[in-house]
Amino acid sequence: MKLPFAIALIAALAGGNASLFPGLALAQAGKPQQDSKAAGFAKAVLAAKFDYLSKNGNSSCAASFIASIPAMPDDARLRGSCCSPMSLHRYGEQIEGIRKLKAADSRSLAEIPDDPYDIEAGLAKKLLSYYEMKLTREEQARYDYAMKNSHEKGPCCCRCWRWQVYGGLAKFLIRNHGFSGKQIAQVWDLSDGCGGEGDHVQH
Repeated sequence: MKLPFAIALIAALAGGNASLFPGLALAQAGKPQQDSKAAGFAKAVLAAKFDYLSKNGNSSCAASFIASIPAMPDDARLRGSCCSPMSLHRYGEQIEGIRKLKAADSRSLAEIPDDPYDIEAGLAKKLLSYYEMKLTREEQARYDYAMKNSHEKGPCCCRCWRWQVYGGLAKFLIRNHGFSGKQIAQVWDLSDGCGGEGDHVQH
């Protein structure tokens, strides 16, 4: 199922992806009045996408859902929260935080999902394949640091598909981009897909 046409249309008119739209408003150069309108426009798009994702999620913590991912079409979407209802305030913080993190890094970080509540199955499959990657002792120390210092004490609040997808992402970023444990913890905190406002730590 695709996002409502209105969201996609607004994003297209803005020249970017709806999941990144809050940041796109900041790039609108010109008069304060134009900036204000762009900010209001971005807020409306974010709220519309939140409304859709919070009501049309297909995400599940069941082991059967993890097993189903490899058979999904690459353009399918993994949507919604795992355990708690989504929070609009926190959702906005996460989307903007991920945008800033990726924009501040000169490397290509396409593997980090732009929206933790709306992930392409093709990307999820790729990241799942990294979960069993064996790290060196030094690399494992970085991963272990993130496990101890991230809000959820791991990639997610429970050992669901997100745990393996974002665990695989962490190993990829450590091995291929030299991410530190602190950077991995930041990625995990911004990408928390459990829902709600704060920490959960149910595992």
